[in-house]
Amino acid sequence: MIKLPQATTLNIQTSSTGFYSGFNRTVAIGSKLIIAALVIWAALLPVQAGEVLNNLMNAMLSSFGAWYLYVMAFYAVVCVSLASVPSIGSTILGQPGEKPEFSRFSWYAMMFGAGIGIGMLTFATAEPINHFVNNPDVILGKVQSESADNLPHALKWTSFHWGMSAWGCYALGALALAFFSFNRGLPLTVRSALVPLFGRKLEGPLGHVVDITAILATLVGIGVTIGFGVGQFAAGVYEVSGAAWLVDADGLSSNSAKIAALVIIVLASTLSAISGVGKGIKWLSNVNLTLSLVLLGFYLVFGPTGLAFESFLSSMKEYIFSLPSLATTYWPSVEDAQGAELFQWQSDWTLFTFAWWIGFAPFVGLFLARISRGRSIREFVFGTMLVPPMMCCIWITLAGTAAINLELNGTAAGSIIAAGAEFQLFETLKLLVSENVATGIIALVIVPLLLTFLVTSGDSAVLVVNTISSGGSTDQKSASHIAIWGIILGLIILILLLAGGMNALRAALLIGALPFSIILALVGVSLTIALVGDLIRRKRHTG
Repeated sequence: MIKLPQATTLNIQTSSTGFYSGFNRTVAIGSKLIIAALVIWAALLPVQAGEVLNNLMNAMLSSFGAWYLYVMAFYAVVCVSLASVPSIGSTILGQPGEKPEFSRFSWYAMMFGAGIGIGMLTFATAEPINHFVNNPDVILGKVQSESADNLPHALKWTSFHWGMSAWGCYALGALALAFFSFNRGLPLTVRSALVPLFGRKLEGPLGHVVDITAILATLVGIGVTIGFGVGQFAAGVYEVSGAAWLVDADGLSSNSAKIAALVIIVLASTLSAISGVGKGIKWLSNVNLTLSLVLLGFYLVFGPTGLAFESFLSSMKEYIFSLPSLATTYWPSVEDAQGAELFQWQSDWTLFTFAWWIGFAPFVGLFLARISRGRSIREFVFGTMLVPPMMCCIWITLAGTAAINLELNGTAAGSIIAAGAEFQLFETLKLLVSENVATGIIALVIVPLLLTFLVTSGDSAVLVVNTISSGGSTDQKSASHIAIWGIILGLIILILLLAGGMNALRAALLIGALPFSIILALVGVSLTIALVGDLIRRKRHTG
């Protein structure tokens, strides 16, 4: 039998003096140096950087595409399996009798705000309308493109990308961090979740590499989110103000508009992070969940509610019954036309989206762990993997069905399909009601919602990066460190956007998420060993 290393404590050295007092210098400075190298390279050689990142992305998709698909299924299976064991599922994340710090509404609101961010607002419309045109069922000849029969298929594929499989990687990371920190007393940082596998080796270079990898994955993950978001935020401001400088010759958000929006988001995120979880972040999360419900109410009143309800039932049936197949069917790169199209579609949508979730997992996992103390493993896993995914599926159905129905009945006449992803939501709203009403909804609901989603994601990421680089300490750090990470985040997004647009950010995400996906898989093994070991010891003691 292999004897695994054991450790009940983990001593992560932090500086006691100087600017980096309270931080692990290797993690804090090492991650900044790697980011600085990327930013300087992309700034000085933008064309070369864009090409190299794109080539690396294509090579990784060909070599590791199947890994992204299968490992996401693994994360979800581990979480559900552990929560389903009665003696494990009833374990409180914290000390016995400890109560949750936040109400369920605030808990779900912060979970939803940090976990979804701008993605849901952009892609609840953009993804179904794109899948309405093309998806694997269309490519395989099972259904016709842009037909009424394709509606549930378009919603099914979108729900797969935003449903239980996706939230499984959040749940696994958060569950492991919460258990090893709150129950075992280890630092609240990613390396602690690997103690059953590597023991005290994690106090040295191995642990530093794990935490630096988590920071890099976090920054590229949130970078893609804000990169998408600043474009749509600028588009929303354009819809309200009509200022010509906000759009370029192609009718998309201009670089000037994106830069201005990025400055606003980074500044607001930094100020919110300085205020802490219990103040700014909690308040913003409650606001954006409330605004989200207002937007969903708008779709219920003005959208095709009957068709949406029917589509929800049919697409959920499709999704649930085909989930095992969806989660395990990989189309490799082949030379025949159909196979090549399936590979390209899966790479552009499923694999990119899953890499995006994995990139988000370090910071969302750590953030969810911080706000979930006092809840049982069962409540946490099923709360995380059922409530937010269901909210996503409802939102996708209402927004997606509204857009697709406008194309089906001829009202849109292809205008929603033709619009860029950042404008498809606004085009749908204007066609559902009069332009004046749509402009009012955009001004009063969409633009503030975009802002709060972006700021909530940004401030959560900054706080989590600060926590990881300080060896898991959740003490409020000085404003200067928070401000520095906010500036770093803004520079990453700005330079990569200028170097290669969203393609450069997508490439950086796929590359950065790969090493962390391996670490998270090891976390799943580590957590299982710890919880099953505890269960065996309890049975021996009571027996």
